[in-house]
Amino acid sequence: MNPFDVMKNLGNVKEQLEKAQIELSNITATGSAGGNMVQVTLNGKFELMDIFLDPICVDNRDVPMLQDLIKAAHHAALANVQDAIKSRLGPMMAGLGAGMNFPGMS
Repeated sequence: MNPFDVMKNLGNVKEQLEKAQIELSNITATGSAGGNMVQVTLNGKFELMDIFLDPICVDNRDVPMLQDLIKAAHHAALANVQDAIKSRLGPMMAGLGAGMNFPGMS
């Protein structure tokens, strides 16, 4: 890759990265566990946006089960937001140049 070509395209790359940041803010994905008794929603920046707990799963005698359900829902939400990022931003990231590695985009 020619370094001068990279320098020429720097402005374009910056613009695409700014668009990607905005797009990440707009992406949301929900993961669930326990037959939707626990739901966790994340945004494209992997920030926790919402947690839903069905009152039936809130039993103070079985807190470890609820903790496991929250972890499972969070894991599912992470996988779902990564898929959403790949589908919405994958083509844009591919246009930035071959050989560039972006975390979470492999």
